[in-house]
Amino acid sequence: MNSTARKPRVAGFALFTLFLTAVFVALGVWQLQRRTAKHELVAALTERLAQAPVALPSPAQWAALDPARDEFRRVTFTATYAPLPDAMVYSSGSAVRKDASGPGTWAFLPARLAGGEVVVIDAGFVENTMQDRSVEDRAVKKLVTGQPVVLTGYLRFPEASGWMNPAENRDKRLWFVRDHRAIASALGWGAVAPFYVDLEQPAPENNVPRPGPLDVHLKDDHLQYAITWFTLAGSVLIAFGVWVRTRRESQGRP
Repeated sequence: MNSTARKPRVAGFALFTLFLTAVFVALGVWQLQRRTAKHELVAALTERLAQAPVALPSPAQWAALDPARDEFRRVTFTATYAPLPDAMVYSSGSAVRKDASGPGTWAFLPARLAGGEVVVIDAGFVENTMQDRSVEDRAVKKLVTGQPVVLTGYLRFPEASGWMNPAENRDKRLWFVRDHRAIASALGWGAVAPFYVDLEQPAPENNVPRPGPLDVHLKDDHLQYAITWFTLAGSVLIAFGVWVRTRRESQGRP
């Protein structure tokens, strides 16, 4: 009776061990696949960032733009900053700007093309302005001259808001997600392009807001995670083997 009862128990534990091992191995393989995809993404973005700027796509082409294909493309165009309220977008640090590693805000403001279309510009980084609306107002005011200016930057697409993102503070015109369309709707900028432009140049004389070139340095811990999952898979098998051996020895078997 006891022997019969013990066999299903061993078999059940073996199946559970195989299940855990399969899960851990699958997670390890998934991390390796993510690592490969991350390297391909970094290579593609690095290539785009290194290319010479091209003309901004015409409004007729905007609907066909694809973030997977077009994000981070360098563009150049002429526009006039509109005399409308700007927005601050909080940043704890940038993964694509080496010179913006600390807290601050990005200055978002609308610019009008010759045809009347509005393109939102991330005019650059302003350090430590989260609690001071007037700092960015003063910084942005000098950009709005009413004169056309040649802008060079990178096509960017809106971020999706996550459940952990704080709600915007409309009194300060402060957002926590780079969703330029939501900002435009809230601040009365009218219809805007489906992308915004991360400004590379020109920079103001005092460099506030501070535009600049982008450089991709995405976090890559996937190999470390893969090794962890594979180690767990091996540990589960070893633990099962030790348990079986100890069990046999306690029963007096060779």
